[in-house]
Amino acid sequence: MKTLDDKTIAAIRSHVESKKVTLGDGTVVPQLGQGTWFMGENPRVKEQEIQALQLGIELGMTLIDTAEMYGEGGAELLVGEAIKGLRDNVFLVSKVYPHNSGLSSIAHACEQSLQHLGTDRLDLYLLHWRGGIPLEETINGMEQLKKEGKILRWGVSNLDTADMEELVSAPQGKNCVTNQVLYHLGSRGIEFDLLPWQREQNMPIMAYCPLAQGGTLRKQIMTNSTINEIAKAHHVKPLQIALAWALRTNDVIAIPKAVQQEHVIENATAASIQLTQVDLDKLDQVFPKPRKKTHLDIV
Repeated sequence: MKTLDDKTIAAIRSHVESKKVTLGDGTVVPQLGQGTWFMGENPRVKEQEIQALQLGIELGMTLIDTAEMYGEGGAELLVGEAIKGLRDNVFLVSKVYPHNSGLSSIAHACEQSLQHLGTDRLDLYLLHWRGGIPLEETINGMEQLKKEGKILRWGVSNLDTADMEELVSAPQGKNCVTNQVLYHLGSRGIEFDLLPWQREQNMPIMAYCPLAQGGTLRKQIMTNSTINEIAKAHHVKPLQIALAWALRTNDVIAIPKAVQQEHVIENATAASIQLTQVDLDKLDQVFPKPRKKTHLDIV
């Protein structure tokens, strides 16, 4: 599996481990983690996916994000295999379906995820998106799971500013430690109100798809002349610049997914890229900050 010598691995890991984010409860976690969306769905690449996750852990990307929705449990099963014998080295995140987030079902959903992952607790459990279950009921379910030791902390995903304001105004709602949303160079809408609001709450963002999902937008990022110019100056690839941009502050956690070992290494190496203010200004010109409120992007 290993494609790097020990010295190189140690150097990359040192840069990755130097980047930390503090969650809303004061817990310090890696800023650069690993996503698992679409993993665990194809048996032919199972070993490759497991090796990619294990290489990421070796390189310091020890925060792993998954969900009961991903492959209907397939991704959790895959992660469970990847972290076997490594559980205590990993900050493990999973997400519950909205329809499973009520008091009558969240305990069972959590137990299913724990069984898939081969562990007795989740470091972080997220509501995947808002559904028909009242937020207060979901909060109560999360808090009960905390009391039972099934989860150590909880948060949400895909909630916009108004939803977050409602959440924290509910009893124990301020125990929410993060909100996982879509955020990358081509999708900066949260910078208008959600990101500033969460900064006021000392609640970091967890950015999914920080390199943009495959397709036209990702291609635009990869082929953009400004990004390529900056990448050339730093002797890296364009997507590494996009990831370094997502890591430019200390209150955004990025969870890119990678299956190819080369891409895992590139993601980890992005932690060592120091973008200059000139670089950031150039990127702002090509991918401008939002000037008005927009609907929360979701994929």
